[in-house]
Amino acid sequence: PSKHVKEVRGRGLLIGVELHPAAGAARRFCEALKARGILAKETHDHVIRFAPPLVIDKETIDWALPKIGEVLQMA
Repeated sequence: PSKHVKEVRGRGLLIGVELHPAAGAARRFCEALKARGILAKETHDHVIRFAPPLVIDKETIDWALPKIGEVLQMA
C-alpha cells in the first residue's frame, strides 16, 4: 500500500488511482511512470488513469506492476 493512494476505481485493467491531495498533482507520478516505460494520464489533478493495450499478456503486467509500485512509493 502507498500513503499517496486514496482509492482505486474501475474494472479490470482500466483503472483510475486517486491520490490524496497531500501527494501533490498526479502529473509527477505520470512522468515518473513514463520514465520507466509506462504510459498513464493524469485526470482531475489527483487521478492517474491507466489504459493498457487491449491485448496484453501476463508477462507485461508482471513487468509493469513493480514499476507502478515503485512510483507510488515516491516521496
